[in-house]
Amino acid sequence: VRQVSYHSFTFVLYDPIRDSVSFLLSMEAGTSSYMQRLLSAGVSAAIAITIFNPTEVVKTQMQSSSGNTTMREVASKVWSKDGAKGFWAGLRPNVIRTFLVNGAEIGTYDEAKLAIVDYVGDGLAVHVGSSFMAGLTSACVSTPADVVKTRLMNAAGSDQAPRGVLQTAVATIR
Repeated sequence: VRQVSYHSFTFVLYDPIRDSVSFLLSMEAGTSSYMQRLLSAGVSAAIAITIFNPTEVVKTQMQSSSGNTTMREVASKVWSKDGAKGFWAGLRPNVIRTFLVNGAEIGTYDEAKLAIVDYVGDGLAVHVGSSFMAGLTSACVSTPADVVKTRLMNAAGSDQAPRGVLQTAVATIR
């Protein structure tokens, strides 16, 4: 549910945001630089994850539970402990992580495709090559942010004192 909803919404937002950035910078539509693609993809993903953060909280807690916990049990626990606010636990690191990862992934895919298509044509090879570059870039960016985000989300609905992004990152490094 999370993947389909969140990623679909991110892709729906990407082109209009990329074209708006080009317009604001007085550029022709479709002539965005790599940095503009990274920014546009990051903003698209940040908006989408802000809306779908509750699904991320439930997914994260289900994955880290020691037993067979259902979505309903996790949602009830979060709601009873923290109310609606609990479903947006870890939002800040999630937005930061999502901005970085999806900015890198979607922006790099778009840029790589433009660079590769002249050499191999618009076929399977361009998509595989672009996907490889996007996946590699995304993986390098995502790991540190994922650790901080997961630690903060796991604290939702529990008696653990929630920490801020910086404090959690410093504690993780130690």
